[in-house]
Amino acid sequence: MAQNGIIVPADHPQELTPKKKTTLVSKSWILLDCSGEGTILDVDKYTIMERVQIHARDLRILDPLLSYPSTILGREKAIVLNLEHIKAIITADEVLLQDPLDDNIIPIVQELRRRLPLSNLVHQCQGHGKEYLSGQNDEAAGEEDESPFEFRALEVALEAICSFLGARTTELETAAYPALDELTSKISSRNLDRVRKLKSSMTRLIARVQKVRDELEQLLDDDDDMADLYLSRKLDGASSPVSGSGAPDCFPANPTIGSRISRASRASAATFHGYENDVEDLEMLLEAYFMQIDGTLNKLTTLREYIDDTEDFINIQLDNHRNQLIQLELFLSTGTVCLSIYSLVAGIFGMNIPYTWNTNHPYMFKWVVVVTGIISIAVFVLIISYARYKGLIGS
Repeated sequence: MAQNGIIVPADHPQELTPKKKTTLVSKSWILLDCSGEGTILDVDKYTIMERVQIHARDLRILDPLLSYPSTILGREKAIVLNLEHIKAIITADEVLLQDPLDDNIIPIVQELRRRLPLSNLVHQCQGHGKEYLSGQNDEAAGEEDESPFEFRALEVALEAICSFLGARTTELETAAYPALDELTSKISSRNLDRVRKLKSSMTRLIARVQKVRDELEQLLDDDDDMADLYLSRKLDGASSPVSGSGAPDCFPANPTIGSRISRASRASAATFHGYENDVEDLEMLLEAYFMQIDGTLNKLTTLREYIDDTEDFINIQLDNHRNQLIQLELFLSTGTVCLSIYSLVAGIFGMNIPYTWNTNHPYMFKWVVVVTGIISIAVFVLIISYARYKGLIGS
């Protein structure tokens, strides 16, 4: 019989191999819109890539199984954020946060829910298709500044990571300084092992803080990278300008709120359209947290210097003890040599060998022993004096 132009014998029916299905691994995300409402999503990476329009290499940075350094990437329509445990994707009107049930992520989600609605007074009326909050939130938000949505979300993430690393630094300082003082007063295996573990923790923490600091410094050194983070400016540049003749239709018919929103809209439009190369607002934001993370790094550097000073002090003490042992060994070796000389002479004259002077002078052996002892003591004093003269032992 013929199938698709191929003749297949009747006695050998065609074996149909089932097509293998690719299993997509789903991850848990929480989506926070510009009103602060959160939605738990259990989706695969392709769904996330299609939603925020980023490449797979950008999403790979957020993979917890891969060891990527702290990164803040600005893309056309999203900011990819990888700061320690904070792995997020920020768009002009949404925040996607990975692992929302993690203990370190829950406070960040709560802070985003609290602060995001206050930053969307202007941008919700520029074609994002989101509903506005009720009248009380409108009035409260109208009194806030006109920071773009993505900057508010970025600020929450930077504040969280700086506070997290600062707290870890404070905990390390609280444990390290008493341990170092105790080691200085008493050198023991327990204290040494305790300081060793603290030093290992400090080294790892310094590396983590240094990565965040380097990323912020890199952003501050490049205006183009900072300009890439202005997602609202890009969106406004692609859309029609905001009219300054009145309040947008999506706000309540409240003249006070409407006038505030109108002024904020005009200011936002002037900012995004008139100053496309102006990154002063973002630079001030990044500088604030750069100084905070730099202060944390300075604390860790001070702690590391204190540990190094303690190690130097311990090494000096150990060298002093080692020198004392060497001096003691010198005394014992010198005494052993002198006693060997005394024993040798006493042993020779104590042998059963007939001596004519021993027969005529029965007290001669006593004088030999006394003289040998005096000579041995003199040799001991001479060796010690020479060692002290050469500075081999302390005075």
